[in-house]
Amino acid sequence: MKKILIILMIALFSIFGAQHQEAQAALISTKQEIDIGKGVAEKLEKQYGLVRDPILQDRVNKIGQSIVAVSDRKDIQYSFKVLDSKEVNALAVPGGFVYLFKGLVDAMPTDEELAGVLAHEVTHVVKRHSIYQMEKQLLLNIVLMVALRNSDAAALGVLAQNAILSGYSRSDERQADEFGFKYSTAAGYNPYGMLVTMEKLNDIPNKPNYGLFSSHPEGEDRIKAQEKAIAKLGITQKIVSSSSDKASVVDGSWQFNADRNVGATKALYRAQLLAGAMHLAAKRDKVPVPNKFISLSYNNSVDIYYDDIYFYTIYPEDVTAALGGTLNATANNYILLFRQWAASKQ
Repeated sequence: MKKILIILMIALFSIFGAQHQEAQAALISTKQEIDIGKGVAEKLEKQYGLVRDPILQDRVNKIGQSIVAVSDRKDIQYSFKVLDSKEVNALAVPGGFVYLFKGLVDAMPTDEELAGVLAHEVTHVVKRHSIYQMEKQLLLNIVLMVALRNSDAAALGVLAQNAILSGYSRSDERQADEFGFKYSTAAGYNPYGMLVTMEKLNDIPNKPNYGLFSSHPEGEDRIKAQEKAIAKLGITQKIVSSSSDKASVVDGSWQFNADRNVGATKALYRAQLLAGAMHLAAKRDKVPVPNKFISLSYNNSVDIYYDDIYFYTIYPEDVTAALGGTLNATANNYILLFRQWAASKQ
């Protein structure tokens, strides 16, 4: 018991003697973190099941791995999977196991939005936020300290689940937002991607109290923080929103009107993602090239890209007789508008 108390005192000094966001875990090693995470991940996958769509799973994993590549922690192997649940949520499990719920993927269809969510969750792993919460509980529970010494994985697994469900502190969440923006933009994703995810999450009524919604700062505060981060990038494309279902992107004399809400994606969010895409295209090619625009058709939509930069999606709701009456005809008309923008930058 005396030895345990000495360990406890050392741990207290190690962890709380510095800001916890930057302190290294003193009680739970990286190997233990991974072992704990594996146990929790197995339970989650058993409880919800995984979406049986290898293309979607591969897509989400590729986005996640691109975030990891620019992150500040690469001493573990990360995995990114989609759970078969309609809930709009996401979870980061200790050891690098990150999960999106299918409901979130449906509500946030673009890679840009998913990158924002995944970057937020990766930050929780990078900064070991759940592990820090576990350590605080361990320091207050001598019995679990003994369990740790005896490598009682079951006890630690329960502790990890409790830490995840009890949520993060507000400072942890702000840090996840801050570094999530840093990682997603460093990986080349749309700077508005994370803001759009926050706006959509803020729209959801009756939010759960864990995962993306655990102890989060007020939605409006998070949105303002993202807007400040975006402003620092010096994006020249301006967004003008006249109502909930009408928004425009203005760049010099060129203007594009997004005048329809589609599902969870409001006209404002469509305009924001377009402005961010234009910024990325102009950043890559100081003189944008008109013939780099392409379209990819799906069953119920057409995506427009500038090279490999996602620009805009055409939905059935966008189709009008004035634009040709079909998805592809409407997409071609939109591409002409985007080519005019590129030509205006010559």
